[in-house]
Amino acid sequence: MSIKKVVAPEFEIAFLLPKYWLTWLSVFILYSVSWFPYSVQKSIGKLLGKLLKIIAKKRYNVAKRNLELSFPDFSQEKRQTILDANLDNAGMAVLETGMGWWWPTWRVTQKAEFEGYEHIEAILAKGNGVLAYAIHNMNLEFACRMAGLKYPSVVFYRKHNNRLMEYISYHGRKRSNKYMVHKRNVKGLISALDDGELCMYLPDQDYGRKKCEFTPFFAVPEVATTTGSLLFAKQANCETVFLVSVRTDNGYKIIVQPGLDNFPSDDDNYDVTRINQMIEKMIMLAPEQYLWMHKRFKTRPNTDDPSLYD
Repeated sequence: MSIKKVVAPEFEIAFLLPKYWLTWLSVFILYSVSWFPYSVQKSIGKLLGKLLKIIAKKRYNVAKRNLELSFPDFSQEKRQTILDANLDNAGMAVLETGMGWWWPTWRVTQKAEFEGYEHIEAILAKGNGVLAYAIHNMNLEFACRMAGLKYPSVVFYRKHNNRLMEYISYHGRKRSNKYMVHKRNVKGLISALDDGELCMYLPDQDYGRKKCEFTPFFAVPEVATTTGSLLFAKQANCETVFLVSVRTDNGYKIIVQPGLDNFPSDDDNYDVTRINQMIEKMIMLAPEQYLWMHKRFKTRPNTDDPSLYD
């Protein structure tokens, strides 16, 4: 079966028009900062994090609420410590995007560390595809570039609304990926797995009521959890692993953990519950680096249930 891949956007003369000048300026600044020493970028990242607390107040409040819901047994001081560090990581994530898109390979290699890749190698050696369940840690852009140093992967892709940013981001991300398929091209990702590719899938966000089970996630007992993660595991010739990227004192580490036993089973709720449990473990490796600013608990079990974010 021929896989419909995302076509690389081409440069357009229209990108030179005034409506794109602010985008060009932002990209130029990000590109320039990406060449600064890493220690300097970490300092700038912290400053950006403090700025985000002011200009992205709604997202800050979402992160604060998510931590309250997830860790009610933590003291307020402990949650605030995680939240403050989370802002630092959010600011750094902006710069890590530039690092992932434009750093030369030798510089990425200096900061990259890998653990557990033997689990991926063992599956590929059998001729099977690898479905890697990853999570939305905020260094994800740089982690994808790192992962490509080991095995270029196939990923879902969502186009950017700004055509110039679409052009820049596609070509930046293409450096670390084998190819990309549209986020709704389910058959394309299944075909890639059947071809023995390494494919990434992130099952840790609220994708709505359709095709989900309500299962526990941290201290929240009923959380909308996608069953899309099971669709690929059931229909493709593949095995699963879990993958997380963390920022360390010296750089970044990608950790691969083996998949679940007897997976998938005949019980979707049981399976996605186990996936959530693994996601919790991966988050707790560095909870301050997770994307708490996403409304993970937005979809309620019943449509008339009150929002957890009011």
